[in-house]
Amino acid sequence: MPQAAELRRNKTEATKAIVWSIAGSDSGGGAGIQADLLTMRAFGVHGCSLITAITAQSSVEVARVELVSEQMLAAQWQTLLADLPPVAIKIGLVASRAQQQQLATLLATLPTTIPVIIDPVLIASCGDTLTLDSGSDALPELYRFASLLTPNLPELAALTGLAVTTPEQIITATECLLTKGVRAVLVKGGHASGCKRLALDYLASTRQQYWLASPRIDTEHNHGTGCSLASAIASGLALGYPLDDAVVLAKAYLNRGLSAAYATGQGAGTLSHLPLPVAAEHFPLWLNTAQVQALYQGATLADLQPSSAAFSPLAQAEMGLYPVVDSVAWLKRLLPLGINTIQLRIKTAHQQLLSAEIAAAIALGKQYQAQVFINDHWQLAIQLGAYGVHLGQEDLATADLAALQQAGIRLGVSSHGFAELLRAKALQPSYIALGHIFPTKTKQMPSQPQGVARLAQYVPLAAPYPTVAIGGINAERLAAVAATGVKSIAVVTAITEAADPEQATQLLMACLAQAKSGMQAQQVMPASALTVSKAPGDVKGEVDACV
Repeated sequence: MPQAAELRRNKTEATKAIVWSIAGSDSGGGAGIQADLLTMRAFGVHGCSLITAITAQSSVEVARVELVSEQMLAAQWQTLLADLPPVAIKIGLVASRAQQQQLATLLATLPTTIPVIIDPVLIASCGDTLTLDSGSDALPELYRFASLLTPNLPELAALTGLAVTTPEQIITATECLLTKGVRAVLVKGGHASGCKRLALDYLASTRQQYWLASPRIDTEHNHGTGCSLASAIASGLALGYPLDDAVVLAKAYLNRGLSAAYATGQGAGTLSHLPLPVAAEHFPLWLNTAQVQALYQGATLADLQPSSAAFSPLAQAEMGLYPVVDSVAWLKRLLPLGINTIQLRIKTAHQQLLSAEIAAAIALGKQYQAQVFINDHWQLAIQLGAYGVHLGQEDLATADLAALQQAGIRLGVSSHGFAELLRAKALQPSYIALGHIFPTKTKQMPSQPQGVARLAQYVPLAAPYPTVAIGGINAERLAAVAATGVKSIAVVTAITEAADPEQATQLLMACLAQAKSGMQAQQVMPASALTVSKAPGDVKGEVDACV
């Protein structure tokens, strides 16, 4: 018989990310470890369980809670750590202060790069208490390890000792938790009474704060929703999503599960655990605090996003190939080829030169009846009467969006995942850019490449707004990108660093037209087909056709 060490040496690399659930066992099967493992399976990760307590629990009561021994909890930890170390951790029921201290000691031995999602389970869905400690002393030892804390409103009130009836009170209580070392807080608003038709969740960190709104689902079968949401977030993080995107995806997963919830006993039933992906209809809406305050005062979603506040639609909805260039000289070369949408992205220039370049770009757009978007410089765009402006997420907080909209200027917005896409969509823009799809050398990106599979999830979520894919796209990758249904494809170095930029542009336009028509390429373009030149103006070299 082979020894354990030999088996480990011969073991192939794990094909699924490993997520630990540290929580109680629900004998009724709706919450706790049981709900966590079902959620993790739906996300395609491998769930491991470290049981903190065994509950005698049904859909109507918690009859008994019995803690596992300190030795047993430690044995579970060490056994898993030796063979199945976590990529992410979800912590649910911690049933005593002693357990909390033990877990804090164990967590301190792990790399700080492992995200820890803590769901502060205090009360079961049936109303019975689960933990032996409660109130503001329930979790202090674990706060410093929390990448995200996910209290519902009663738990938020218990943890802080503050009222949480209004949006302002929720924000104040959340700030209280952030001062205690928690890196981010997601307040689950399902218990709120101030907004009858929507569930309003508040996500806050030291970096940003916003709300996610979902229609309330008419069901009493909500047992295990808190456990499932936290384990869904942990699973999303294990799959490589940033925290904001993991939260949004988890909310969509929960909304879909609640829409298919079912009865199990005489009390609250449980949500369905359905595999990814999740349809666009289940995703929440992005709101700011002013909008949530208006909802608490009786406003509707239609009141918050009137059609009169929408940006003007594109005159040519079929944008086609969308070059992003850094000078008017490029517009002069590319617009005569039939390009109908182009972006001027000048990052460094003297103000007078910048103004002249933008004015010249606007004039060329009118000459060729093209949609010319100006990147970032929205004040000059308004002053000079530009057709459109493209803004990154970091620019949205400082740009005068109302002035742009009132001037009739079209707006394009960058996004890099689910959360930023929802934020862009809330602005009712002219189009939404989705990126970066592949690694790119044009700029330093804080986000990871999205890939074609995620792009295919983003496109329907952006509806009804046109979409543009951007980032590392060339002739070889274009067909796969176009197959996602994205409206337009933006390119930079595939044109500007080509040996013959005009010929490269015509090739890319032909490839995109072919992909849009559903035709299959008769031959695959080799990677060497587009040779790279040191100088953008060098037109030596040849570009092979893609058909």
